Amino acid sequence: MILRSFILVLVLTLFNSCKNYPKNLSPSRATSNSESYFYDFKVEDSNFIKLDSLWTTQIDYLNNFSVDRYLELKPLILNKDIPTMQQHVSDGKMSYEDLALFYLYRIKVFDRLNKKSLNSIISINPKLISEAKLKDKNRPKGMSVFSLYGMPIILKDNINTEGMPTTAGSVALLDNFTVDAFVTTKIKSSGALILGKANMSEWAYFFCGDCPSGYSAVGGQTFNPYRRKVFDTGGSSSGSAVAVSASFCAAAVGTETSGSILSPSSQASTVGLKPTVGTISRSGIIPISSTLDTPGPISRFTIDNLLLYNEMLGKDANDLKSVNADKINIEEITNFTFKKKRFGVIRELMVDSLYEKAIDLISENDAEIIMISPGDIKLNGFLKLLNIDMKSDLKLYFNNHSSKKINFDGVQSIIDFNNLDSLKRAPYGQKLFNGIISDDVSKEEFESIKTTLKNKGREYFDFFLNELQLDAILSVNNYHASYAAVAEYPALTIPMGFSKIGEPKGLTFISKPYNENELYKFGYCFEKIANKRVAPENYN
Repeated sequence: MILRSFILVLVLTLFNSCKNYPKNLSPSRATSNSESYFYDFKVEDSNFIKLDSLWTTQIDYLNNFSVDRYLELKPLILNKDIPTMQQHVSDGKMSYEDLALFYLYRIKVFDRLNKKSLNSIISINPKLISEAKLKDKNRPKGMSVFSLYGMPIILKDNINTEGMPTTAGSVALLDNFTVDAFVTTKIKSSGALILGKANMSEWAYFFCGDCPSGYSAVGGQTFNPYRRKVFDTGGSSSGSAVAVSASFCAAAVGTETSGSILSPSSQASTVGLKPTVGTISRSGIIPISSTLDTPGPISRFTIDNLLLYNEMLGKDANDLKSVNADKINIEEITNFTFKKKRFGVIRELMVDSLYEKAIDLISENDAEIIMISPGDIKLNGFLKLLNIDMKSDLKLYFNNHSSKKINFDGVQSIIDFNNLDSLKRAPYGQKLFNGIISDDVSKEEFESIKTTLKNKGREYFDFFLNELQLDAILSVNNYHASYAAVAEYPALTIPMGFSKIGEPKGLTFISKPYNENELYKFGYCFEKIANKRVAPENYN
């Protein structure tokens, strides 16, 4: 859930180097700060996904799903929000089975082994169509269109899901068949369908250190649908965001430690929420850090994001940070305006023309804009926090939530397994995993590091939020994700347009804990007045 560039830039920051970064910009800045990329991809396609077996349980349904039916459904589904699709089902124009087959058809055509392949999907729910048929049969009468019922949702492949392995992209976990994570159970209880699992940066981008985002040994290299092999996908929820952007699902779930929902969501011109830590359960999710980790929704539209977020909420007795959070009232969101709202705008980011235009638009809609320049606060100890947390948290996952048929007990056992065939299992190396093993700290020092980082993160934002009575601070992509991470503050990114060469960017709203209600108001209002999302043209 962490970005390669974050690790590299953080190290440089500790040695007082700020090269290529605007003054006071967070060290979690994604690689998207530049507007061109070059990657020497060692591996593009998966060596472990067998396409025939991927489609075994669905092939008969797909063989009976004609191109003509796909084209009939296309204007009803492609790039439509969930309420619109629910209305089409209510009107009898399509069924949930149609919806599931439409997405499966697109995945089969676009996702693997062709000139447009995105490699965003890692497994398919073998019971998807039979479950969709049941949703059609049992659809409640008079159901609201603001419902996830029957909507095909994709989960990042570090979230335990019955019937499919949970691999975190690692060959070591190909046989990790488990019961559902708490959050998976919550999503299913809403009536949603689990379509499948999304590719991701292996071990949530806290593994190789020198690999491109979106790569995993199991899933291969995920590509950005706006410019394959040119624009970065962001990580680690790469597959989740790409699958949403390419209309392979109604919405998806990612996870974040620092930037791993915000970055890929921004890079794919989608909406991504990194919620307050604890509002959504983490139990049954392969971890990096029990201090900072959180799942969160990714969608094409803010309303869909809100619907998925509401259904993911719930207090979990097995998660020490879990809390009861209130569901958000949809009517409050849709009737909101920016009038008299006060936003902190980061002066150093005004060199970005998209950011500047977004701020102007918000100002024109009666918000108050206050220029701020956050201080240069170093997050010393961040990498150590992640190292020590993962060293212990991964053991707990293996003890309590993994399949009993796999025989791993922590980071070292994974390193040893990969070393048996490193060319296929770890072609970019295991730099960060090796760093975890070599790091150590006393319990007292570790608690001090966590407390200090949390205080620094809150100090970074709170002076402005409190003293200037701001409703939120506005950033770009995941530029300030590390500060939001250690502060445990929520952040919501909304498409704000495309650079001169066509690279998507997001406007990111950051606010205080449990302020998701306000963030969704801001995001929905900005989306409505800006309307900057444009679907990737090669996937329409």
